[in-house]
Amino acid sequence: MNITDVDDKTIRDSKKEGISLKEFTERYTKYFFDDMDTLNIERVEFYPKATETITEMTGIVKTLMDKGYGYKSEDGSIYYKVSKFNDYGKLSKIKFDDLKAGARVKQDEYEKESANDFALWKGYEESDGDVFWETELGKGRPGWHIECSAMSMKFLGETFDIHTGGIDLIFPHHENEIAQSEACTGKKFVNYWMHCEHLLVDNAKMSKSKGNFFILKDILEKGYYPKSIRYLLLATHYRQKLNFTFKGLEAAEQVIQRFKEFLLKLKSVNSKQDNPEIKEIIMQAKQKFEGAMDDDLNISEGLAQIFEFMKEINKLIAENKLSRENALEVFNLMMEFDKVLGILEFKEEEIPEEITDLAQKRLEARNNKDWQTADKLRDEINKRGYSVDDSKEGYVIKKT
Repeated sequence: MNITDVDDKTIRDSKKEGISLKEFTERYTKYFFDDMDTLNIERVEFYPKATETITEMTGIVKTLMDKGYGYKSEDGSIYYKVSKFNDYGKLSKIKFDDLKAGARVKQDEYEKESANDFALWKGYEESDGDVFWETELGKGRPGWHIECSAMSMKFLGETFDIHTGGIDLIFPHHENEIAQSEACTGKKFVNYWMHCEHLLVDNAKMSKSKGNFFILKDILEKGYYPKSIRYLLLATHYRQKLNFTFKGLEAAEQVIQRFKEFLLKLKSVNSKQDNPEIKEIIMQAKQKFEGAMDDDLNISEGLAQIFEFMKEINKLIAENKLSRENALEVFNLMMEFDKVLGILEFKEEEIPEEITDLAQKRLEARNNKDWQTADKLRDEINKRGYSVDDSKEGYVIKKT
């Protein structure tokens, strides 16, 4: 996962604050990693920074110039000649006829032969302040597109399998990545492109002027839990627009609670009578979930299979057809599912001894068919912030 820690906007905003580019970008990098940890997103192996990959970038640009794909302008900037790359537009299906100056391609202030060409290296100008590198290409800094190609190829090779990103990056960013990378190496750059659709808020584009702009911290301060936010974000297929609403977030919290109650119910099973069919049920559930995820990450179908599996197990528990050993096998499968979901690791609540005593007395009253005492004890448990659910094996206490 690349950290593009130098571009027009970061230079502009760091100067506005009167701090160095490094100080400015490190602040936002920390925010990013803090949010990743909060949402339980697994870290990748490498997080290369653009500012630490300048040597690799200059190497690619030199190769492109040697091959006739790059040219230098009078201000010291180096541009990629798009017209020389015959396959340009193969990802976005865009044609040169569609590439009109000021329309699909934003014209920048640098000198170039064609509006369609893009900067590989930007010659130094005073507005860059102290952000520049002295290289064989001259004094300046890299263009955005070349940063991503250099960092990707350094760690994944000249050809790699999967490249992800938002649909807004298909053109021109990813199209330009393909053009410069394949012109440089003569090899296919990426085998599969996976583009994520936009996030909407209340069916509208997120914007400060509309009052529907949130960062993770804003949502947490409203009292919502990270697991619920994570579930809401992952439960929609990546190629579908995700409409974020607080009503949807509350529904996600209910799903998380449903998972939690299911795991607690599994832990309460204490029968010793094994169910010979459980291994087949578990195997089928695992295969169906993996099959859904192998189908272009079909998370909706994957979750549907988990819920169907939970429904079947709940029925077996109600009919007393699940042993403690069987329940452990089911629990282990749920933890395997959680390697994808990342929402099922719950800290087990320590139930106070006085609540356990009340629940035990209530069970005894029920066994003696003393329903009046049992109801009073249930009310007392509820008053103290707990609930008790009955089952054939006894009861499950939950904090409310």
